Amino acid sequence: QVQLVESGGGLVQAGGSLRLSCAASGRTFSNYAMAWFRQGPGKEREFVAAITRNGGRVYYADSVKGRFTTSRDNAKNTVDLQMNSLQPEDTAVYYCAKSRLPYRDPVPSREAYNYWGQGTQVTVSS
Repeated sequence: QVQLVESGGGLVQAGGSLRLSCAASGRTFSNYAMAWFRQGPGKEREFVAAITRNGGRVYYADSVKGRFTTSRDNAKNTVDLQMNSLQPEDTAVYYCAKSRLPYRDPVPSREAYNYWGQGTQVTVSS
């Protein structure tokens, strides 16, 4: 059983920064792509960012491109999301997710991920 635990959320003013971290259990972390999703108030869960198994390629939603950066440390079983220039529309619960299948490139679809963290709240005030 895999466990994902996010941390680092909080309240920040517009223009500020936060860094989220996701710690994963299990010995095969490096075999799986990882992703970040978010769910704002009254909205569906949406793709934010993803990273390949070795961190060599990253993907971002258009809404966060140039502001957010994801990275991973396979030695520590962690994946991070650095969020800069935060805006009120970034307010959401942020989730990390583990790809359903190993050795596959990440895709921006919720159905491709079968393990999810509990989420961490990010609130951006104007």
